Amino acid sequence: MSISLKTKILTLITAILVVVISTVAYHNYRQQKEMLHEIANRNTSVLIETIKSSVANAMLSGRSDEVASIFAKIKSREFVKSIRIVDAEGKILNSADRDEIGTTIPQQGRPKLPSRNLSLLPEEGVFLSYARIFNAPQCYKCHPASKETLGLLEIKLSLGYMNGFISRERELAIVSAVLMVLLTMVTIFIFLVAYVERPIRKMMRCMEQVEQGNFDQEINLTSSQEMRSLGNSFNHMVGTIANLMESTVQHERELARAQEKLAHHRETHLMNGRLEEQIREIENLNVTLEERIEEIEEANYKIADLAGELEDKNTNLEKAVAKLSTLYRLGLAINSTIEVEDLYQLVVKTTMDTMQAQVGYVVLYDAEHGELRITNLIGYRDPNPQHLRVPMKPSSVSSWVIQNSKPLLITDITLTPEFDRVSPIGFERKTLICVPLMVKDEIIGTLTVVNKLNNTVYNHEELELLSTIAAQASIAIKNAMLYDEQQKTYLNTIQALVSAIEASDSYTRGHSERVTRFSLALARKLELPANRLKVIERAAILHDIGKIGIDLSLLHKEATLTRDDVAELQQHPTIGMKILEPIEFLHDVRLCIGQHHERYDGKGYPNRLAGQELLLESRILAIADSFDAMTSDRPYRKALKLEVAIQELAENAGTQFDPELVPIFIKLLKTPNFLPQREEYPGLHVVPSPSKADAPHSCIAQ
Repeated sequence: MSISLKTKILTLITAILVVVISTVAYHNYRQQKEMLHEIANRNTSVLIETIKSSVANAMLSGRSDEVASIFAKIKSREFVKSIRIVDAEGKILNSADRDEIGTTIPQQGRPKLPSRNLSLLPEEGVFLSYARIFNAPQCYKCHPASKETLGLLEIKLSLGYMNGFISRERELAIVSAVLMVLLTMVTIFIFLVAYVERPIRKMMRCMEQVEQGNFDQEINLTSSQEMRSLGNSFNHMVGTIANLMESTVQHERELARAQEKLAHHRETHLMNGRLEEQIREIENLNVTLEERIEEIEEANYKIADLAGELEDKNTNLEKAVAKLSTLYRLGLAINSTIEVEDLYQLVVKTTMDTMQAQVGYVVLYDAEHGELRITNLIGYRDPNPQHLRVPMKPSSVSSWVIQNSKPLLITDITLTPEFDRVSPIGFERKTLICVPLMVKDEIIGTLTVVNKLNNTVYNHEELELLSTIAAQASIAIKNAMLYDEQQKTYLNTIQALVSAIEASDSYTRGHSERVTRFSLALARKLELPANRLKVIERAAILHDIGKIGIDLSLLHKEATLTRDDVAELQQHPTIGMKILEPIEFLHDVRLCIGQHHERYDGKGYPNRLAGQELLLESRILAIADSFDAMTSDRPYRKALKLEVAIQELAENAGTQFDPELVPIFIKLLKTPNFLPQREEYPGLHVVPSPSKADAPHSCIAQ
């Protein structure tokens, strides 16, 4: 089982404190013991000097028997264990204990008497001191002058009273050390809990929420500057992870959509497969060539005269491999899109990057009118739109390429005066390559690159490379055109069904066209991108396709509709979605059609969706459809006046319609020349304003 960080820190600090305090206490005890020895030594020195003086005075006055009395008085003190004078042979000359005088210290118990003053601790609690008594002139009458030392004064003191004091001091030091350790540990524990453990536990709870996918986490740590910095870093990390997750999900969705689109181009994939096989073959050839080159290098000393030729061949082969690799990469890029305009843009951009060109563009050939249309110009400022259509003429490079059906390389325009030096758009041409875009034997236009970035000239190898690129681009463009034509065929077929429905009902004739016009106008006002404008346009045209499954007699019924009639009519969005279900590229259009009778407040049909659950396109379509329905004649009522219809839109904003879109649409309606002429839009003729009771609500006027 792992130990917590708090426990580890407390254990480490406790160990350090115990070692430090124990060491200090031990040194303090040693110092006290030394101090005791020093005090005893000084006290003994004073006592010895006092005794020696008293003994000398008594001896000089002839009162030698007073020495024993002096010793007895001193021994009466509780800390003096013994006091006596001995000679070098161990004979006791005088003592506080009169029975010892004249006796000799036993040989085995006799300590080695020192020849000098000495203090020592022979046993625990005992202090022993020796002091020499020197022979003096006044002593010569009793002792010979040749004798230097008369004897040793031995004093044995008890240190018991001081040891008790030291023991109390030691116990007090131990108790103080223990209290200090406990107080320090409690303080550090409270600090760790308040300033470390609590913020870390708070962060761990937030991290558990992040692990469960809840990135809406923000932590605020104020216990310290470091914790605040850690909390800010954590918040930044969580925000970064959330952004990365959102970006990853978005990329996955885009990738899934792109894969769905690419699934419709089996022929393109087959061609890419063949190209990949060719590249593999080329790579195998390259490996074989490299092996041959190594063999040639090993035998180079034998065929030195052929080295230059072989190096040239190797260079050409490397260029060929690089060229084919470039073509392969370009093929993958060109075949990655199916939108014609996007494809033109991609072809020009990749070609310019490959050819290192300053200017590039595509020219489309209009054989019916005999003119050329310049499109996707890159590298030059946007020209005047009227300059983008130019007639066929002999001095035009693109005209020459189209008429002769073969590419043209101009290394220096000054050497070809038959061609214009300045293009119809306005930029000067120095060197250029123009190649035809051909599908089978049909020329659809040209691809041109003009002037190199490094100001060099184009050569024949670059002409061959651009011709190959144009061949690949032509196939991709033709496939995109076929795909576009297929979409148009689907739409025309379905629109024909819509027109057939409207043709059978004089009241709704032209309804889809008007709804399309109103929807696109509102969408453009909102600055929606081109792909969403296409969804709006298709949904507006096909929004009533589901009525093909509704009984015509019910659509023309002038009497009051029964509940069953209303329920059947409300099925037409669902029917429309089922009709368009097999057509994959109309997926968003299907959703928009299925929601165009939903209400902003969630009371619409068929799924009762509300607010932001609805597509923006379906909310736009609902407003345009309702307005045209209100201002058109219907079997059950006449068209409303424009002012009444606008009032209906305003009153139902926030309930039936999006409250942010209605004011914008009303502003469009009041724009001069926005509404069609009366003969084009019969619903706008002036009719008497109905009463409030007779005015149909916009939600049922459709």
